Amino acid sequence: MAGTSELDVGYVARLARINLTEEEANAFQKQLDDVLKYVEKLRQADVSHVEAAAHALPIFNVFREDAASEWFTAEQALSNAPRKANDLFIVPKVVE
Repeated sequence: MAGTSELDVGYVARLARINLTEEEANAFQKQLDDVLKYVEKLRQADVSHVEAAAHALPIFNVFREDAASEWFTAEQALSNAPRKANDLFIVPKVVE
């Protein structure tokens, strides 16, 4: 895992054109080092008996039966439209 010498917060900040004070860079470097130490600790955990999963909880797709049903007629759908023509909604142009 990366240590302090492999990932320098000051260098990355300069690449991202973020102006950090020396104090901020040192604080973020310490935080990054702490995160990397924790990740290393997690890597040592024995997960050989844990089944691979995309989610921590089981998630299943719930499908409903696709059945035709009565909906609005064109006249009902357009009844409150501020502008309409030829059974279509008229909307402001948004692309030039």
